[in-house]
Amino acid sequence: MSNFAEPTTLNEPPRGHARIVYLGSVSPHWEVYGDYGDQNLLEDFRARVLARLILLPRNDPQFRRNQERVSKDAERERISIEWELGYPVSSDSVATPVVYAVDDVAAVPSE
Repeated sequence: MSNFAEPTTLNEPPRGHARIVYLGSVSPHWEVYGDYGDQNLLEDFRARVLARLILLPRNDPQFRRNQERVSKDAERERISIEWELGYPVSSDSVATPVVYAVDDVAAVPSE
């Protein structure tokens, strides 16, 4: 009998899927939704995620460290995760604010 867990292979399908959604700048900042999979597994995962993230806004330096820990936990449990941070995430894009130009002001009825 070994005390070590057997390593998971990449060929195994995920046991569930969770979406981690940023709610905004007012606490609680996060919510976790289980899309499919064992509900007990997803509820335990949700509790661990919220314990790490619930009071952290996405721009807090601790968030990035805890995001990595959540990702490792999901990988270990074979749960696929999807982050909805409220802005597009891509590894090759530079974080620039989106500015919308308004050419015409909406017509306001004149008096």
